[in-house]
Amino acid sequence: MKCLVINLDRSPDRLAHITAEFARIGIAFERIVATDARDHPELALQPQFAIYAVRHLSSSEVACMHSHRACWSIIAQDDAPYGAVFEDDVVFSAKAGAILADSGWIPADADAVKLETFFSKTMIQRKRIAVGNGFSLFRLRRSHMGTGGYIVSRQMARDLLEATAQASAAADDLLFNPAFPTSASKTIYQLVPALCAQDQFVGDRLPSLLYEEREAEWVASGLTIKRRKPVAEKVRVEIRRVVEWVVDHCKLRHYTVVALDPPAEEPMSCQAAGGNENAL
Repeated sequence: MKCLVINLDRSPDRLAHITAEFARIGIAFERIVATDARDHPELALQPQFAIYAVRHLSSSEVACMHSHRACWSIIAQDDAPYGAVFEDDVVFSAKAGAILADSGWIPADADAVKLETFFSKTMIQRKRIAVGNGFSLFRLRRSHMGTGGYIVSRQMARDLLEATAQASAAADDLLFNPAFPTSASKTIYQLVPALCAQDQFVGDRLPSLLYEEREAEWVASGLTIKRRKPVAEKVRVEIRRVVEWVVDHCKLRHYTVVALDPPAEEPMSCQAAGGNENAL
């Protein structure tokens, strides 16, 4: 199984970081030159999925998608049934090498496996599939953002390429947002505990390159302005929340914050530990 790493030419510090991470776990990787939004300001003008009508994707977010598309193209043409994609700011679990050295643990029905945690609450199926080395797989049932580390099947890579041939979308929406058609009909698993996390959560040495621009887009769209909801709307929201809870409980699903399996020799921050009694 190939391990592909997305890295901008102007980010040698991140390349040095990820090179050291892979060396630490004893796994080889292939560097994929990331699409740089600074060189392609026209990316923000490309057609986008209708869901972004209010909050338009920035050129950096579209460039990020194209960087992932470069990886999907390689996986789609490879002989191996699965390929792994990583962004250059991830920090690995001390046991990551054992998982990435072989793909035999991946269920035959898996379209994708999310390897990272974003330390935000998500929903998983209660059914556990043990995969060894203290890790388990659970079906992912709600959005879990981030594309710092994941595995996709050859067919899933082909489907993602086809879905983004005419319109742009955020890579994490495409992969890990069930509201998107690209993942709604797919079998997506979450590795628990997570194999990796972005450095912004565990070391804070490599700040997100997308955060500031994405925040500016949210402000410009007016989505950060809080409005007072009418009482009727509040009641509808609460009823829907209760109904969804009952349905999810009956379907043996539950919310959790996925914990990170500890990196070697570096203690996790409180945020990385999950800070929640529901963390797995």
